Amino acid sequence: MIEIERQGAVWGFRMARNVMGRGLYFTAAYWVDGLLIDTGCAHTADEFVTAIRPFPVKLIVNTHSHEDHIGANKWFQARGVEIRAHQLALPTLAQAREQKVLRPYQRIMWGYPHPSTASPIGEKVETEKYRFQVIHTPGHSRDHICLYEPDQGWLFCGDAYVGGRDKALRADYNIWQILESLKRMAGLNVTCIFPGSGRVREEGRKPLTEKIAYLEERGERVLALSNRGWSYKKIRKELFGKEMLISYFTLGHFSGRNLVRSFVEDR
Repeated sequence: MIEIERQGAVWGFRMARNVMGRGLYFTAAYWVDGLLIDTGCAHTADEFVTAIRPFPVKLIVNTHSHEDHIGANKWFQARGVEIRAHQLALPTLAQAREQKVLRPYQRIMWGYPHPSTASPIGEKVETEKYRFQVIHTPGHSRDHICLYEPDQGWLFCGDAYVGGRDKALRADYNIWQILESLKRMAGLNVTCIFPGSGRVREEGRKPLTEKIAYLEERGERVLALSNRGWSYKKIRKELFGKEMLISYFTLGHFSGRNLVRSFVEDR
């Protein structure tokens, strides 16, 4: 399943595995001036490469090495397209199965990507018309980067910014690093945010500053309750309510307890 939308010079491809007519979990790729940012997951690769055929792809940048962002890399590489990513992402791209064993829910929603070879990205990316700064934004993953085009105010942020108020976190995320990365992005002169979900935000830095304020407030309250001897479970119930359905679907890999734990232990 794929949805295509245009935002000025930027084309967005929002895609998900189709199960009984519904998308399981959407992720996005963006094309601008020959640059492709991320390639979706393995389950959507065939549909994606068909949809993007009218768009010349000269370079791919992966925001990070998670399987829902690198799934069609191999197809493009076989056609001579260069791929760039953070240095820390390169081993996972090259040996996806060996470097990272996917959990059942990850195999269902995204699948294993084929191996691909990338070059270290450096500090900037240039196309014919645009000049992008590379911003290291760890937290969601150690190898996460964003692309910022200062003349346009575009921020292609992968999963460094996720909309909404977090009530759960994956076990391998670091909430404090996420917060610091959000602050780094909020310090840029942003006009439009292109996130990994495909839900484009045109409110400038407002989504970032709102997210920062929410996480700082939640973090302070989590630490205060932890200092009073509250258990993670009790804090989660008090501040974030019941565990979300995704916690059960992922067998606890993505949960409210993980969010509380990260606030306390990753400080």
